[in-house]
Amino acid sequence: MAARSPSESQSYVPEDAACPAELEALERVVEKSKVIFTCGPGGVGKTTIAAALALHAARSGANACVVTVDPARRLANALGLETLSNDPHEIPSSEWSAGARSSVGRFHALMLDAKATFDDLVRRYSRTPAQAERIVSNKFYQNIAEFLSGTQEYMAMEKLFELTQTYDFDLVVVDTPPSRNALDLLEAPDRLVRFLNARVFRYFLAPTGAYLKVVGAAGRGVLKMVAKAIGSEVIDDAAEFFAAFEGMYDGFEQRARTVSRTLREPTTSYVLISSPRKDAVSEAGYFAQRLTEKGYSIAALIVNRTHPRFSPLESGVALGRAAAFAGMGESGKHLERLFEVLDVFDRIADGEAENLADLAARCAPAPVVVVPVLPHDVANLEDLIELEWYLFP
Repeated sequence: MAARSPSESQSYVPEDAACPAELEALERVVEKSKVIFTCGPGGVGKTTIAAALALHAARSGANACVVTVDPARRLANALGLETLSNDPHEIPSSEWSAGARSSVGRFHALMLDAKATFDDLVRRYSRTPAQAERIVSNKFYQNIAEFLSGTQEYMAMEKLFELTQTYDFDLVVVDTPPSRNALDLLEAPDRLVRFLNARVFRYFLAPTGAYLKVVGAAGRGVLKMVAKAIGSEVIDDAAEFFAAFEGMYDGFEQRARTVSRTLREPTTSYVLISSPRKDAVSEAGYFAQRLTEKGYSIAALIVNRTHPRFSPLESGVALGRAAAFAGMGESGKHLERLFEVLDVFDRIADGEAENLADLAARCAPAPVVVVPVLPHDVANLEDLIELEWYLFP
């Protein structure tokens, strides 16, 4: 594949987009990290940025994998693929190695399938094939595996455990859902540990049909009310499900604790991604605050789809020059129009800079790297290499 440089695509790279120290800081984030979470509002290009970070690691010699928790096909689209599965798919280096600065590594991608991940866990950790079949055929299991709130987040953490513990990846980049869902994802391991240790959960560990004997009088009343509302067979299915899981609870708890520790390792980095839109900046600011409250630090702020400032003129000067060329014939008309357009773009750039000032301060001392708006969508590996060049010029 012939790589396309930014100049060839006619995109503009502002000289002050990011200072060399900030670009080098982003490079160091990728080099030191074993796991990177890309977080931020929806619709700001998190998926393509996540893919570009993993691609850069691979083009720098690492064995890298990008995984998206978002069920949409954005990652497959960015890689020019029809689809992605729940298992790492290696993309041949011949398709992305052009122009790499060193010996290339390996590049993988996958899209989380929560149900398939849950089924794989059951089959992998069941003591016997019969136990696995008993679980996957249980109606209660089938419902929670597909519809229970939080299952997507729990399975994302299980997939992260698998990728970091059973594969030899140097870097795993996790493309998270939009901000508030990403917070649920980061909280999932601790929530699962609390659930597995909750008293109500332990009630269901009694042999099937005997759980009402374990629960006190008040608890029996509650369960009877629930059974009356949703059907006693649902309660029986739930009890059967928990009984079938006998011997597997400790494994879930241990893996959840391992992932919880991974989230806090120095080699796990959180890269906040936003666009310069006011609503996106506000949402990113909320996420930055919540991350800080939970003890996580932001390793870098990437602002995608920015409009560069094309001139050093102060606000309003370009419009004044446009007025000066009015009435000066055909050539003056062209110059008048050009200065009017320049004024529009400079005002947009100034507004975006104003939007971002508070967010950049909130993320300090994290480096701030901006990526200009591209004249096309990222629809294949050639486009993704172009995006990588903006992040690591």
